[in-house]
Amino acid sequence: MEGLPTTTKAERRWRSKNLQTFTPSLLMTLFSCVAWLYVAGRLWQDAENRTLLANILKRNIEQRPKVLTVEDKLMVLGCKDLERRVVEVEMDLTLAKSQGYLKNQLRQSKSSSEHKLLAVIGVYTGFGSRLNRNRFRGSWMPRGDALKKLEERGVVIRFVIGRSANRGDSLDRNIDEENRKTMDFFILESHEEAEEELPKKAKFFFSAAVQNWDAEFYVKVDDNIDIDLEGLIGLLEHRRGQDSAYIGCMKSGEVVSEEGRPWYEPEWWKFGDEKSYFRHASGSFVILSKNLAQYININSASLKAYAHDDISMGSWMMGVQSTYIDDNRLCCSSIRQDKVCSLA
Repeated sequence: MEGLPTTTKAERRWRSKNLQTFTPSLLMTLFSCVAWLYVAGRLWQDAENRTLLANILKRNIEQRPKVLTVEDKLMVLGCKDLERRVVEVEMDLTLAKSQGYLKNQLRQSKSSSEHKLLAVIGVYTGFGSRLNRNRFRGSWMPRGDALKKLEERGVVIRFVIGRSANRGDSLDRNIDEENRKTMDFFILESHEEAEEELPKKAKFFFSAAVQNWDAEFYVKVDDNIDIDLEGLIGLLEHRRGQDSAYIGCMKSGEVVSEEGRPWYEPEWWKFGDEKSYFRHASGSFVILSKNLAQYININSASLKAYAHDDISMGSWMMGVQSTYIDDNRLCCSSIRQDKVCSLA
């Protein structure tokens, strides 16, 4: 037993003392870490709260009524004065347009003062109606030099068409090519030629026509109508000088409220419980005097278009002092011998 290590009583007391000292130190260190994490978390949360409160305060400050300085008040008054002058200029412009100072007016002033046209006749057409156009050119509508001689008599005839939804595509190019050969198109650059856009076409036609030609009358004709041209010229000569003339085959009829039926009117409820249209000229053949065409041009942006162009034009004429002229010679489907139009 002499070779075995022995532990003295003093060494055992030293180790026990070290163990007792280490345990509280470890606990204090752990407690310090937990406290540090807690304080850091609170500081982080407080920072987020401060940011949130700062944003809320900023919004509240922005929403509070601003105390205007003298410079601010002068700026506001200046803006109001500028707005007033803009309104006055717009009113002057509207008055000038209503008196004939329209786009291209300066270019036309000399020629229009020397020779005012009797009528501008716009024949509606579409991209797929070339055969109809050729048939018209071979029947009642003059071509080439004969078309120019008719213009010397004061009557302009043009096929009226808009542009394709895909500007510059083959549809537009074909119309441009045909027009280069025949020179008898009036292309509405701002109008999209489509079935659903047809009610708006009247606004674009009358507006553009009155800006390009100075005439007594502006005539809209569908592309399924044949015209007795000399008879029409005689009718218009008889009406020359008559302002506010809304001429056509006047009619009214039932408002179709059932979706899917022909001539369905989506806004049928606006026409009252009786579901009857107001008096209006048949859309196949409509004649307007110059001042009514000017009215459409000036107010085209605010004129309401319904599902059908004849109803749309009739609603526009109800808003002005127009003279309704029901001329049976313009009832193209009638059996009258002296009518000036017929179904093609």
